[in-house]
This record gives sequence, C-alpha cells and structure tokens, in this order.
Amino acid sequence: MASAAVPAACILLYKATAVMSALGTGGGARLVAMLAIVASLAMLSGCSTLPIDEEPYGGYSRTRVIQTPDGEWRRVPMREDLEAPERRWWWEGDGVAGSPRIVISISEQRARFYKGGKLVGETEVSTGREGYGTRPGSYSVIQKSPNHRSSIYGSYVDGAGNTVVGDVTRGRTPQPAGTSYLGASMPFFLRFYGGVGMHAGYLPGYPASHGCVRLPYGAARVFYANAPYGTPVQVVY
Repeated sequence: MASAAVPAACILLYKATAVMSALGTGGGARLVAMLAIVASLAMLSGCSTLPIDEEPYGGYSRTRVIQTPDGEWRRVPMREDLEAPERRWWWEGDGVAGSPRIVISISEQRARFYKGGKLVGETEVSTGREGYGTRPGSYSVIQKSPNHRSSIYGSYVDGAGNTVVGDVTRGRTPQPAGTSYLGASMPFFLRFYGGVGMHAGYLPGYPASHGCVRLPYGAARVFYANAPYGTPVQVVY
C-alpha cells in the first residue's frame, strides 16, 4: 500500500511551483519554461494532489477494481478528489451471529445482508435490464464459485488471449476462425436460480445485466464469504 504522506520530493516541487508563480509574469518565457520543467518533474515523480492507496475493506477506495468490456478485471488508480463522497456499500457483519439472509430490491437497486434478522451490510447493485429482468421470488444459494466465468456471454480471443470480438453471445455471435470463446469473468458468484446469481461486476447506476445481480467488487467478496450454501435470497420489486 502506498504511504498516506505525500513524498518529500513532491512537497518541494509544489512549493517551488508556488514560489515561481508568485513572481508574476515578469520573467516571461524563462518563467514559463521553469514552470513547465517543474510540472514535468512532478509528473515523472508520480506526484498527485492526493495520495493513491489500496482499496480498504469497508468500501471506500483510492483505487478501483473495474471490469473491462471484455469481462476481465483490473485495478486502476483513482484520485480521491474525483471519487463520489457517498459509500456504494458498507459492512458491519464481522463477528455477528445469526442465520444469514439476503434481500435484493429491484426498485431501489440495493441488496441487504441480514444476520439473525439484523441488517449488517448493504450495497448498490445492478439487476437485469429490460428483456433480461431479474425474476422476483424466494430462492437460496445453490452454487458458490469464486472465479466463475459465464458460459453464455464473453469474448472471442486469439491464441495469445487477445480479444478479437468482444461482448459476444455464445452460439449467436459468429465466431471468427482461429479464435476461442472466453467467458466473462464473474468473481464471487452466488447462484440462486437457473443461470442467475450475484457476482462482482460493472455498476452503471441502473439495471444493466443479463439477469444476474452485479455488486461492487468489495461487497461481492464480503457477501460471498458470509453466505454459505442454502442462504435464503429474496428478490423483491
């Protein structure tokens, strides 16, 4: 994890920039050149206005795990001053006793985790879009797969694993010669009916999936760890 303190070199560069700016424009081209040099050095040294850190366990993140259009996952740095102020999920269930239960609200695009009737976690979700709606009802966890991949949606890749055609539906999208199918990554998959389950995925702020319930990566990890086989899952409007 990166240090929370801004490196000393960065502080010196920022101070130098402030001093030269205070000189005004009298220096002309020379001042402009000096400012450009300092700015370049700042970028090369990895300075930023705020420190970059790893994703803490509770939902606030200074880096973000994102899903690419090809269904793969990667961690990217995220400036704190560009991050939404509200938390997308929270968890207070560690050490809490009681039978687990998950309730997914389609209208709210939220999922709630209960232990012994007590609410211990909540997260933003993205349920099935029009034509692929997540079906309301009472279910239970029937499969757990931490590194699950879709058998229907994914990409066609070449021998080196490079994407040739992305966002494909297996059996429907024509497959180029010499390619193979690679299912979309669905980490921390909790199946609760048919091919539908909860898993980490992209959340645009509205129903967007093919029927599954997408969660932020951290929330999916925690829900997965605390939902054994047989955990009741209720989907409501």
